[in-house]
Amino acid sequence: MSDLSAFPITRKWPAQHPDRIQLYSLPTPNGVKASIMLEETGLPYEVHLVRFENNDQTSPEFISLNPNNKIPALIDPNGPDGKPLPLFESGAILLYLADKTGRFIPQDGAGRYETIQWLMFQMGGIGPMFGQLGFFHKFAGREYEDKRPRDRYVAESKRLLGVLERRLENRQWLMGDDYTIADIATFPWVRNLVGFYEAGEIVGFNDFPNVKRVLAAFVARPAVARGLEIPKRA
Repeated sequence: MSDLSAFPITRKWPAQHPDRIQLYSLPTPNGVKASIMLEETGLPYEVHLVRFENNDQTSPEFISLNPNNKIPALIDPNGPDGKPLPLFESGAILLYLADKTGRFIPQDGAGRYETIQWLMFQMGGIGPMFGQLGFFHKFAGREYEDKRPRDRYVAESKRLLGVLERRLENRQWLMGDDYTIADIATFPWVRNLVGFYEAGEIVGFNDFPNVKRVLAAFVARPAVARGLEIPKRA
């Protein structure tokens, strides 16, 4: 039986199954990257809901695991060299789980780095830009009289969708025939853009048929359907 008592986060979220990966998350576009990957790989894990309405993410226990107070974060009790590994940042988590299982990332060097390249494209572009568009289109930013910030993120989101559209021409997934962590990182954000953010019309989503096609294939995967609902909001 693994002992995770050295991690302060387990005092706020006790581990019922300390031999399993401990996931601390919320079903946001970044959070579900981890749950989808765990569902796809079949790795045993235990999930803990981090409640933003309670400011759980700013608690000392959570910050002890992620000093940037963002979800998701995890502890793998069976990390490298058999020692527990604490980890945060969704992209790092995807890469770690891919390496741990040998799945959803090419094993050849060139393919591996090409996949990481598209993972970084999501982390540095799609996530931040779509998130800003969501703020200015749906949330408090929509009340700003000056529409230049909103229009700036609309234009940038359209540009990024165009990059995806061209990449997906004659491709099943971002890396071709193989479904990878690049897809797991990217398409929760595309789904959120047109779903939760209700920005499909403003970015002209119908003008990106390849992105629409791959989004539909993504959400049709059983592991994705499960992961999108994990952890359950009580």
